[in-house]
Amino acid sequence: MPKSQQNNWAQYRPEQTQGGAGEIGAIVSGIVSRIQTVTLVRVVKTKSSGLAPVGLVDVQPLVAQISGDGTVTPHGIIYNVPYFRLQGGGNAVIIDPEPGDIGMCGFCSRDISSVKQNKAPSAPQSRRRFDYSDGLYFGGFLNGTPKQYIHFKDGGIKLFSPGDIEMEAANIRLNAQGGVSSTSQTFQANTKTTAKFTGGGGISSDGDVKAKDVSLLDHPHSGVQSGNDQSGKPVAT
Repeated sequence: MPKSQQNNWAQYRPEQTQGGAGEIGAIVSGIVSRIQTVTLVRVVKTKSSGLAPVGLVDVQPLVAQISGDGTVTPHGIIYNVPYFRLQGGGNAVIIDPEPGDIGMCGFCSRDISSVKQNKAPSAPQSRRRFDYSDGLYFGGFLNGTPKQYIHFKDGGIKLFSPGDIEMEAANIRLNAQGGVSSTSQTFQANTKTTAKFTGGGGISSDGDVKAKDVSLLDHPHSGVQSGNDQSGKPVAT
């Protein structure tokens, strides 16, 4: 018997090598075991991220291989797996996978190499089926507590980041029926033209307000005269 065939038989139990239903069942089981469906993986490397087309990841399956004699062997790396991004047309939520993330890898029924290259309907490049080479990565399983997040919950939405939050648009409008409040230490509005604040009930301040270098609370006037004469404009102190 050839050595390769001996190795194949070594993974079966004795009752599965004596012919009959046991042997047929073992053969069917061996064929089915080569069909990859889905498995948990850990991201090893991310290729392309940020404001760019959806990239690829290298992943390692977390469920180890086990032989017929019970030997456990870790899986190797699966390279260049397309990852999922929530996107429709030119609109997207960009949350790229990072090394160490745990997610799910699903394996397609046919060779997707041409589709990965052309991003269009293409014939399979080989006859392989349900193979590790044709995986797709979906992230977000068994991961730890996030450091920045958008939390949708009953009664509201919380947006949190330990760093900066930047909004960029042609126009930004805030419509808040109950008003807009801030507990920050400072508030700055740096505009290239005119900064305009209007309010039907007026604008109030608990502290001083300055127009350039002129204080609203504490400023002298130039050209002060007696009687009903008008003084000059306020001047900086």
